[in-house]
Amino acid sequence: MPKNTEKTGKTAASKAAKTLQSKSASKAAKSAAGSALAQRKTTKETSAAAASKAAKTLQSKTASKAAKSAAASALTQRRDKKK
Repeated sequence: MPKNTEKTGKTAASKAAKTLQSKSASKAAKSAAGSALAQRKTTKETSAAAASKAAKTLQSKTASKAAKSAAASALTQRRDKKK
């Protein structure tokens, strides 16, 4: 399986930090944001639990754009294990 080479970009990291500071962000959104920030300068992969929370955040009608951006960044760093 190919190694993950994705990293969280500067803009996504900024939005993730904003999500973590938000009082209205859900626990799932904050988990996804934390995962994205943890991968700012590393090629570590998003865990299955964090990916699940990121997906939940992306499907949420109430999540902010910043939260969804952080969640999308976290999901791009999850390698498809089915291949």
